[in-house]
Amino acid sequence: MRWLTKALLCSLAAGMAGAPAHAEWITSWAASPIPPSAAMGPMPATPSFHDLTIRQILRVSAGGEAIRLRLSNAFGTGPLAIGRARVAILGPDGKEQPNSSRWITFDGQSSAIIPQGAPFVSDAVALNVPAFARLAVSLYLPGDTGPCTCHTTGLEPIELSAPGNHSAAPFAPVSTAHYRAFLMGVELDDPAGAGTIVAFGDSITDGVGSTAGADRRWPDLLAERLKGRWGVANAGISGNRVLNDGFGINALARLDRDALALPGVKAIILLEGVNDLGIAFARPNSPLAKAMHQSAKDRIDADRIIAGYRQIVTRAHARGIKVYGATILPYKGATYWSPEGEAARQEINAFIRSKGAFDGVIDFDAATRDPADPQRMREGFHAGDHLHGSDAGYQAMANAIPLDLFE
Repeated sequence: MRWLTKALLCSLAAGMAGAPAHAEWITSWAASPIPPSAAMGPMPATPSFHDLTIRQILRVSAGGEAIRLRLSNAFGTGPLAIGRARVAILGPDGKEQPNSSRWITFDGQSSAIIPQGAPFVSDAVALNVPAFARLAVSLYLPGDTGPCTCHTTGLEPIELSAPGNHSAAPFAPVSTAHYRAFLMGVELDDPAGAGTIVAFGDSITDGVGSTAGADRRWPDLLAERLKGRWGVANAGISGNRVLNDGFGINALARLDRDALALPGVKAIILLEGVNDLGIAFARPNSPLAKAMHQSAKDRIDADRIIAGYRQIVTRAHARGIKVYGATILPYKGATYWSPEGEAARQEINAFIRSKGAFDGVIDFDAATRDPADPQRMREGFHAGDHLHGSDAGYQAMANAIPLDLFE
């Protein structure tokens, strides 16, 4: 492009030439996008951008010797222009480490046009990324993006610049927020050849209730227990359901995009169903049912959820991917708990624990329930709402995962 200097062109060429020619790619970080939405109560409408730079902070799980980004325009209303993209490794002080900044290119070009509805994978660039490194990803968005393809539960800051291209260096943000925009994955080469584990779930996998900026979601803590030997991709969406759309497309519809299509996937941990149960068995005239516009399609039963699980297992096995079933956590005391929903949860958990359905079982229910009232989560393990984990609860979940599943 005309605005690139000769020095920048040389730098781009050098970075591309240094990337491994036959890397084995894994997904070391992920965020699943959801469709845009209008403002709802305290939740703002999905943002749009025009002629500004966004800078997003994240922590990878496994390390590697080269990096590429997976961007997404899945829910765009038209093509998405990426004017520039850059990645840098952050030190413990939050500042970019010397010599760790790399321009990201797309088919050798500094900019890209992502078609409506499409993902877009960048070129590989050589960069030694340690396990658990914190990265800053900057994207210059020169055009009108329309409502963004975003992931709403960021738990890490996104920084928005003044108008213009500020991608070359950190900038003083005009505003900050906590969501992910257009960034679906960070992919690294994998010299050790371990692979990727996808944590596929709802807000409990998304980390709602954990300390923001502290990487205390249960997939983060699993990655720590694995000591960076596996990439762990968090495919949780708050409010997600197995069978019906809500906050995010239903699990069966998004499985290919958010799990099966990611590079290096060898295993999926499936933790979905509590939202299906809560909404299905909510009292028809309750505030929750009215807020969710509960209809006949929402009133499903345990058998239909189990059938959904079987579909996920069948489709994953067709790709040679193992699926580990995680029991649904206790949620008595939560807004949408009911005795009928509890009975269905027990039926579903008995199915998960039975041999033959999954490649292995992870018993989050047993790890988090209150011994005095097993229908409730143990005090201190939930975030005050009897549904989402606290840091301690998510640690208990991570500790309950048998590591020999990944040997």
